[in-house]
Amino acid sequence: MRIAVCLLMSLVTFLLVSISAAAVTKPAQATVCLQCHGGQDGRLGQPVPQWRQSIHAEQGISCHHCHGGDPTDAPMAMSPERGFVGVPTPSQVADFCGRCHIGVLEDYLASAHGKAPKGAGPQCVTCHAAHPIKKASTDLINSQTCGQCHGYERADEIRRALAATDHEIAELEKELNLLQGQGVATDTLQKSLFSLRNEYHRLFHSVDLLKIKAETGKFRESLREMRQQVDTILDELAGRKVYGAIVVGFFVLAGFVLLLIRKTYEEEE
Repeated sequence: MRIAVCLLMSLVTFLLVSISAAAVTKPAQATVCLQCHGGQDGRLGQPVPQWRQSIHAEQGISCHHCHGGDPTDAPMAMSPERGFVGVPTPSQVADFCGRCHIGVLEDYLASAHGKAPKGAGPQCVTCHAAHPIKKASTDLINSQTCGQCHGYERADEIRRALAATDHEIAELEKELNLLQGQGVATDTLQKSLFSLRNEYHRLFHSVDLLKIKAETGKFRESLREMRQQVDTILDELAGRKVYGAIVVGFFVLAGFVLLLIRKTYEEEE
């Protein structure tokens, strides 16, 4: 009987794991773009493994979200009638990505990068790459990337001006994720931080040191307010732990005393 129960539990576990795995990989399996290109070598197949390690893949953004087309119909996947727009030229990249990243596009077009002659200046893929798209962070500001076009000194000043606040945002984000994992309702704070992070990352694209220094202060003030709220939550949790430990200790002590009383009573009998 015990063996049968174990086998049944193993079967149920296997089915649950299989279903979970299928759910996780469903977007990739359901996209004909990935099925077709994933089986090819060279230039046509290369974007698939690159995309899998990108922030887009992490966020569920697939080929058709950028290139259009029908991800469920192989014969019509690359049909203009189904919205397929293909690959942009270098001068079209900013507008191509800006269909979703609207605020970033505004800052980029107003920057020295965006004002360079069409196709001559750096655009989105210069820093973020085309398919292994990297998450916006100060790590993208480095001598290797910036040195493709100009000296690194001024870019390094911009990176240092952004780094402390960006690090504070990342740390606060980790703490909120941990609190959420402990069952604390952090949705409102997480949404506020997500919005603040996106607004702050828009500054990256201005590549304007004076603007960055001038506007960083208001972001730090908002972060301080969020930090205070998180610290209040942490203090409450710490207080609950102490209270819980006192209650548990009381019951343990009470049990020990009752045990002694019972033992004494038994000895007297």
